[in-house]
Amino acid sequence: MTPEDLTALERAVRSLEHPGFATRLTNMVGKPIELVGDVLPTYARRAIAIATSKALQAALKVALRTMPRSHHAGSQFLHKALAMASGAAGGAFGLATLPIELPVSTIIMLRSIAAIARNEGEDPSDPEAALSCIQVFALGGRTGSADPSESGYFAVRAMLAKSVTEAARFIAERGIIEEGAPVLVRFTTLVASRFGVVLSQKFVAQALPVVGALGGASVNYMFIEHFQDIAQGHFTVRRLERVYGKDVVRAEYERLAKVTEPQAT
Repeated sequence: MTPEDLTALERAVRSLEHPGFATRLTNMVGKPIELVGDVLPTYARRAIAIATSKALQAALKVALRTMPRSHHAGSQFLHKALAMASGAAGGAFGLATLPIELPVSTIIMLRSIAAIARNEGEDPSDPEAALSCIQVFALGGRTGSADPSESGYFAVRAMLAKSVTEAARFIAERGIIEEGAPVLVRFTTLVASRFGVVLSQKFVAQALPVVGALGGASVNYMFIEHFQDIAQGHFTVRRLERVYGKDVVRAEYERLAKVTEPQAT
């Protein structure tokens, strides 16, 4: 592996194994965001779960229908600016706007993720590549487990691998998107289970009185930046796998993961 590719892989390891969204929120609100999230009422958890599922369903439609026709995804800064605007609404009005704000911000993030994928040599018109863009939302969610075999990058990819393969085959064979198709429902459910972790943290931060509308925009800026970092790492790994093979890349990844410490955020 060339020095340049090793450096790119090391950056990917830092992003994928040490995601900093919760840490950034903790620094912003002055207390561990995970502890604040523990007191989230049941109705709020249910609303977030429903909104998460619907947002991913909307993102899946965009990924598999709209994105292949678009050759200009716009700048990463534009995506962040749009996400900040939608986050300001969420910060000002809270749970009531979640069913509207979340699909919008999720699709904005998806556009940004797709641009990163294209820059790393992916073809979003390929169903498997498009599903890999959706997969980023699962990779960016941490379950809180310190065990890499449960929460590490390759563990999450392995958990989703069968579902991604089945969904991609289904789409390729049918040539259309069937809403409610079991293989697609299974895929989005798996992604939602992890994406919802980060969304709960985001909602808790935006709902705090000390945050408000301005803070809501800042939270969404952190939110999209977090997933952009995850996407860059994910598609860097996939690019290197196409060049060197999966076994070589994974061996180097795991070696780097053992010596790479989390960066300060």
